[in-house]
Amino acid sequence: MVDSVIPSSVPRQDLEKEIFDLRNLLEISKSLNSTLDYNILNDSILYTCLGSLTVMKAGFFSKKSIDSTDFTLHRAYLGFELDHAKEYSIAEKSGLIDFLTRNYRCFTLEEMIDSLEDSEELESLKHLNPSIIVPLRAKGQVNGLLVLGKKIDETDFTDKDKDYLLNIANFASIAIHNAFLFEMTTTDMMTKLKMKHFFINLLHEKMALVRESGGDVSVIMIDIDHFKMLNDTHGHLAGDEVLKKVSKTLQDNLRQIDVAARYGGEEFIVLLPDADIAMARLVAERVRKAIEKSKSKFHEFDLRVTVSLGIAHFDVRRDLTERHLIERADKALYRSKEHGRNLTTISE
Repeated sequence: MVDSVIPSSVPRQDLEKEIFDLRNLLEISKSLNSTLDYNILNDSILYTCLGSLTVMKAGFFSKKSIDSTDFTLHRAYLGFELDHAKEYSIAEKSGLIDFLTRNYRCFTLEEMIDSLEDSEELESLKHLNPSIIVPLRAKGQVNGLLVLGKKIDETDFTDKDKDYLLNIANFASIAIHNAFLFEMTTTDMMTKLKMKHFFINLLHEKMALVRESGGDVSVIMIDIDHFKMLNDTHGHLAGDEVLKKVSKTLQDNLRQIDVAARYGGEEFIVLLPDADIAMARLVAERVRKAIEKSKSKFHEFDLRVTVSLGIAHFDVRRDLTERHLIERADKALYRSKEHGRNLTTISE
């Protein structure tokens, strides 16, 4: 009989609640560790808290990218009334983050104000006026901050509630740490685009999916025109600035589902899922025109560059491997070079 192993001092209802919470935490752990995509993970952390705790308000401070020096309020907050002219951020190198690193537990806003003597670093938190603040910490470093409003039933957060929140925070912080490690090993740190090896693996997957289920996938090869001359004239630091500017302009003019990578040197490659040749050309021309209009500032010089592009649409019969598809795009790129540069050419 189950009843015989339940301690008489523990009410059955409380025990069932603890079992339910443990199962819920296991599901939360599996959910948060099911993705290495940092942006998706940020959304998951916030919605996990909303789904697990009946609170009126919820927000999450996180880094926008690997090399960010601030924690910024994530876009998917709920319930807080914000001044949209203000940026809600907390510096990573601040007394507030240092305090939370050394004192890892849940805090009320009042406790934070008392501990930090009403520091200016608390301005973003004071404006939000959360009921509870939960740091996320992995490998001894804070990597996020949950801010929650009152519970819907308006009761105070109990010690059990706080323990539960810290458990969620522990799972979330480990997931963030893993996502950052993945990002670091797949991202070119100068351009913030994906690395070649990541791109090739992803293209292989997309081509296999099209073979199995049908659909479209295209690639664009891009090369900066006269880049060697620019380096020889202005130096490699100027070349680096141009690479950064071109990469950002490229990223800003792609669709959300597209993936850009640095292929090598001044050459880039873009994966366009669900894109036939007409869509690929539309995206390529948008990128080309945007780069042509942009400029990179280096000392007193305004550096302007153009790019040549080649497009190839995946053909199941011709492109036996991803290498064949890339080679066709590369040949189209060099036809753009031969015909005067600053052009987009479609593979035959």
